[in-house]
Amino acid sequence: MIEGSCHCGAVKWHFEGQPDGATVCNCTICRRYGVLWAYDYENEGIHVSGKTHYYIRGKTIEFHFCPVCGCVAFWRAQRPNEEGRRRIAVNLRLAEPDAVAQIPIDRFDGLNTFEDLPRDGRCVADYWF
Repeated sequence: MIEGSCHCGAVKWHFEGQPDGATVCNCTICRRYGVLWAYDYENEGIHVSGKTHYYIRGKTIEFHFCPVCGCVAFWRAQRPNEEGRRRIAVNLRLAEPDAVAQIPIDRFDGLNTFEDLPRDGRCVADYWF
């Protein structure tokens, strides 16, 4: 299990197991936030706690952040899918570095092509420094 929290500790999350990748995206919002996402489903592989405020992008995604310290903690689909499950992704930059250092980086071109790009051998530790 991996745990993360905002700077002040008011918003927390935990990811059950180990993600198979951490996504870095270059879309207009992710590049501004500087986040690394790990995906699963709300209250299945990912559990969040604490009061958040959120920003809705388009009509599909809510970006949740701590109202006290401002850290972006996770994004969540606004609506459940056909199976009643809600997609969510936590910001791995809120975890302790050693807990996520070896997770491989997945690159997503959210700006131009909206496609996954091939892995280039980097992992989260390569993004810390």
